[in-house]
Amino acid sequence: MTGVVQGVGFRYSTRDAALRLDVAGWVRNLPSGAVEVLAQGPAQLIDEMIGFLTDGPRYARVSAVQITEADTDPARAGFEILL
Repeated sequence: MTGVVQGVGFRYSTRDAALRLDVAGWVRNLPSGAVEVLAQGPAQLIDEMIGFLTDGPRYARVSAVQITEADTDPARAGFEILL
């Protein structure tokens, strides 16, 4: 995600949304000022997650979301914030 996505609780809100949806993966800030998310789960839940990421938390201003499909890891469980 790009826009105003760092310093607004984006990673924590993303983790909360993922845990609520039972989506596995991680979220991290990038040096460019963007936020990167890896999420895996059933397609319907991933669509809901993308919907959240498009809006972001209250003070975020998401200007773009780039979606790339990735291989799933059956061993991945939970959702974490990477530093």
